[in-house]
Amino acid sequence: MARSDAVDLSTVTVAAATGYSVQQIRDLEAHGVIGAAPRKRNGYRVFSARHIRDLHAYRDLAVAVGPVEARRVMREIRVVAPADAPAQVASLHVELAHERDRALQARRALLLIRTEAEIEVEPTENDTMTITELAEALGVRTSTLRFWEKEQLVTPQRVATNAGSARRYPLAAIREARIVVALRAAGYRIPDVRRALTDLRDLRDIDVSLKALDSRIDDIAARTLALLRAGAVLAEVIACR
Repeated sequence: MARSDAVDLSTVTVAAATGYSVQQIRDLEAHGVIGAAPRKRNGYRVFSARHIRDLHAYRDLAVAVGPVEARRVMREIRVVAPADAPAQVASLHVELAHERDRALQARRALLLIRTEAEIEVEPTENDTMTITELAEALGVRTSTLRFWEKEQLVTPQRVATNAGSARRYPLAAIREARIVVALRAAGYRIPDVRRALTDLRDLRDIDVSLKALDSRIDDIAARTLALLRAGAVLAEVIACR
């Protein structure tokens, strides 16, 4: 590991200290992730221990928010107004907190739906809802329910009317729609929701989705720790400006 006061480090030395390849270090310098390295007369780059510090911070930041966002933040905190730089870092913590809240909400919703299913009595015709009633109850558009039906996430019944036919949502379809709302709020994509519903159709395999949400919550915790580690270096970069 390079000394904290080292100021004459080669690209190869920095690569060995950080685990990045020589080309990756050049690319990250070009993207502004680390400060520009001065050149010797022979054109070779000269790095310091600060570059190593910043590369370690970038790795943690990439774990926390992804490499694209990490590159943007590392670059912009060096060039935006000093008062704006701390806000950019703070917004990353806010987004991770929101992501965790959404996952916890989805977990609570699935537990509630499972509990309701265990105590449900035999459904009757009066237990059905129209598409408008269900959309209002869930806080979504009727077009969203139609899209979910097209994607085979929710399966309403069709009943004859004077105008032709209408959708009716029995308890099973209402439960499916509530599960879709919970999982979509947690960030599940449509294919992920479809796979989860396959396990949840009879509510015997809800533990599969609960375990997936628990893993997601654990992952968010690990990413938050990585962001906290990076944060100390980001604060130093901002302060040095």
